[in-house]
Amino acid sequence: MTSSLLDTIASPEDFREWPVAELEQLAQELRARIIEVMAVNGGHLASSLGAVELTIALHKVFHAPEDKLIWDIGHQTYAHKLLTGRNATFGGVRQHKGLSGFCHPGESPYDHFHTGHAGQALSISLGVAKNRDLTQRHEYVVPILGDAALTCGLTLEALNNMNRDLKRFIVVLNDNNMSISENVGRIKHILSRLLSNPTSIKLHQELDALMLKIPSLGSRLAKQGHKIAESIKNLVSPAVFFEHFGISYVGPIDGHDIKKLIDVLEGVKTCTWPVLVHVLTRKGQGMTEALQNPTPYHGARPFDITTGKFLPSKSNKQTFPKIFGRHMLKMAEADPSLVAVTPAMSAGSCLDDMMKSFPERCFDVGIAEGHSVTFAGGLAYGGRMKVVACLYSTFLQRALDNVYHDVCLQELPVVFAIDRAGIAGGDGAMANGIYDIGFLNGMPNMVIAQPRDGKLLIELLEAAFSYGRPTAIRYPNIAAEEPSGPLVKRELGRAEVLAEGKDLLIIALGHMCYTALQVRDLLSQDGISATVLDPIFVKPLDSELLCELLVSHQRVVTIEEHSVQTGLGSIVNNFLLTNGYSHIQVVNFGVPETFVQQGSHHELLDELGLSPEKITATLHQRLRLKDAVAAI
Repeated sequence: MTSSLLDTIASPEDFREWPVAELEQLAQELRARIIEVMAVNGGHLASSLGAVELTIALHKVFHAPEDKLIWDIGHQTYAHKLLTGRNATFGGVRQHKGLSGFCHPGESPYDHFHTGHAGQALSISLGVAKNRDLTQRHEYVVPILGDAALTCGLTLEALNNMNRDLKRFIVVLNDNNMSISENVGRIKHILSRLLSNPTSIKLHQELDALMLKIPSLGSRLAKQGHKIAESIKNLVSPAVFFEHFGISYVGPIDGHDIKKLIDVLEGVKTCTWPVLVHVLTRKGQGMTEALQNPTPYHGARPFDITTGKFLPSKSNKQTFPKIFGRHMLKMAEADPSLVAVTPAMSAGSCLDDMMKSFPERCFDVGIAEGHSVTFAGGLAYGGRMKVVACLYSTFLQRALDNVYHDVCLQELPVVFAIDRAGIAGGDGAMANGIYDIGFLNGMPNMVIAQPRDGKLLIELLEAAFSYGRPTAIRYPNIAAEEPSGPLVKRELGRAEVLAEGKDLLIIALGHMCYTALQVRDLLSQDGISATVLDPIFVKPLDSELLCELLVSHQRVVTIEEHSVQTGLGSIVNNFLLTNGYSHIQVVNFGVPETFVQQGSHHELLDELGLSPEKITATLHQRLRLKDAVAAI
């Protein structure tokens, strides 16, 4: 692509003096560049397309990185990356060794925080502003929120702690009326009511402007004038949500009108109190397919750049989430007591079909992970409803106390469907689901299971409510095998031997069983035979079967796509030491203590030493298997 303007930009300084006409041309070029790269790589397309003019205006008005632009989530930051010196490397976004798909401080001084979870920007920004004031600096702090951030409790907690005397603090609310899917809950109606009362907004703005024009009366009159303005607005609009928190509301502003955006942002810079600028944008702006279908184009797959249509999948296999969603619908059709809860992940967790068929039994509570878990606990109270709480592993981290206090301690049989368990691929360190076993394992009565294939996932879903206790079923977002044959009733804590051998025991979790079987084949070429055990349950372990196998196996290997510090390997090691098997040689394979960055699933597994070839080589090195076999 040829870009006469974008290619000349190394930093925002390069376009800060450009006239509006050139900035509008720049917006077109930014969209073309984003579409060009996303067509190949896939990524967060619709949100970034919607934030192009807003990003240009922010960088024109504020002097980043001295002024702190703090994005609530990286879904909307591709234009920001392109304008801050990363155009030349943007083709590698979300690729192995390439740019992160989110803000990343290691990439650029313009990125101040990792931002992969929604709702944190306002809290962080308040802390940054307090740091600025305590150290007597004067830069602007500008958190840029998505409207879905208002459904996140952390944002409301930050609003509750905002002081009226906070200076040089401008909140930008990028309102595209969606998170990943359409926004839910009462908060969205507050914004709608603000939009439906232009009279109150006009009166508010005119009175503020009048007071500011009166000379020589100082800050006291300005403060009184603001109180009068709020009182008038109260008379004609019930939507004074933000003013009640001590933050002045300005808007709504057309988020695709660069001149208007610049004028408003320049105007509010002089305020000596916190201001919220409400900006209206359209998710997918500039690309017909993304504009008409913002949900699938939020995290877009590679697509035909001419038509905008997604390219066909390279695999005909169903993914674990799709198998989960399909079977949840089937279970809901057969059982009217089954309900599902999700925190704004209905599309990603493949619950949309259930939500359409049974809207009264499928609940999207917005970006409110803690609430979703506690709400699920309340639904499960009394035992009349069968409750499935569907969360991504990385987001379950935000609901740790709710899982413990409101489900486990209450002994409520909520089933947790933990999606995206494992390495996050292109989403990188902000989204890896490799810690949940560690924090769930310490909770009394919690069951933790992971299926190796789609059939086993269905069997665990069918059996989970018979366990009568909190149960976590974790699975990755990858293609899943779907073996044929009748369903098996999965007893609690029962493992399964997939292959038998005599020289070592390989215990592999979930889909890593297939890696273990490949390792077994590679070892067999050197005359080494291995038993492969799928534990299915990491809590409780099948201690009876494990003890039987340890009679004839003196070497144990664990393989998992989880933090090796706190996952299957740690649990097996503890079992061996606790039960007197300290003489057993053990090698643990998993994700080391590092922040795994973006890349393809295959590339990252290989980099982490979790490919069949690298596991086999390590086993030969650590256990001297050839020598051991020769000695027999």
